Amino acid sequence: MAPSGSRRVDCWRVLYWIPVLFISLIVAWSYYAYVVQLCIETIENIGEKIVYLLVYHVLFIMFVWTYWQTIFTKPMNPLKEFHLPHSDKELFEHEDRRESQQEVLRRIAKDLPIYTRTMSGAIRYCDRCLLLKPDRCHHCSACDMVNNCVGFANYKFFMLFLAYSLLYCLFVTATDLQYFIQFWTNGLPDTQAKFHIMFLFFAASTFSVSLAFLFAYHCWLVCKNRSTLEAFRAPAFQHGPDKNAFSLGTRKNFLQVFGDEKKYWLLPIFSSLGDGCSFPTCLVNADPEQPSSPSGRNPSIESAGESHQFPPKPLRESQSRLISNGQSEGSEDRDTQGTSNPALTIEKET
Repeated sequence: MAPSGSRRVDCWRVLYWIPVLFISLIVAWSYYAYVVQLCIETIENIGEKIVYLLVYHVLFIMFVWTYWQTIFTKPMNPLKEFHLPHSDKELFEHEDRRESQQEVLRRIAKDLPIYTRTMSGAIRYCDRCLLLKPDRCHHCSACDMVNNCVGFANYKFFMLFLAYSLLYCLFVTATDLQYFIQFWTNGLPDTQAKFHIMFLFFAASTFSVSLAFLFAYHCWLVCKNRSTLEAFRAPAFQHGPDKNAFSLGTRKNFLQVFGDEKKYWLLPIFSSLGDGCSFPTCLVNADPEQPSSPSGRNPSIESAGESHQFPPKPLRESQSRLISNGQSEGSEDRDTQGTSNPALTIEKET
């Protein structure tokens, strides 16, 4: 008999595919309604028909391609260094007191690029995956692992999916409008095409509105470099919560998601900078808007009333590329807290 845990995971996997199947059916019907019923059966002008079909198929291919990449790109597993060594794992499991367990975790975390904490200041640890949580990661109930259905590995694909979905719906709405009007003025022949045209307009216009709001919201998240969770709950550090701790400025926030090669920006090809486990922050790298201190501490942290010296940790190569070639542009993203930051993931917590 299968354990209840495995049944719960299998149930999640079944539920995960329900929206995928629903969207696939909607897209298949919209293709039939637009190409066959509208362009082939209804539109009489050959030039208009060719242009509509050409533009439509370009948008349709990009829409399907980005959707495929979004749902089938495998999430990146946390690096092996975030797993507890065997000796420390045994020590951790045999400790009964929470403070003693935290001592074990703190000793391991001091050599890792981990700066976020729980709201109580403790090291973030996943009891189900048995590893230290990298910054900005949470245990995903759908993936059943420390990662996200939409996260670092496919966030760029998700953004492009929203963009091409919006363009697809807007194009269908705009080109279907005149025939939708003819439907209500009895200008269309009395065939089944008229009903496909009517429902196609309603579906495309409705999705256009919802996608516009969702796309605008995620554009704002990219510019601020925040994940969905970070937008509602600021990540916590040793000195306390800081919703702007990861922002490098609008331009570099954008590059962190889309990469620094412009030829890949509009294509669903992975080009994001980083490894998904560590991120440059204004807490690790001195804020250029603040005067530097002789001790090398971050003045923005000292201004909170306490001085916090973060352990020196080397930046990853892609992170170094982000903060080289000039200083941080975080001043444009600063709010009343006085620090800057961005985010790359849409996170789900169990």
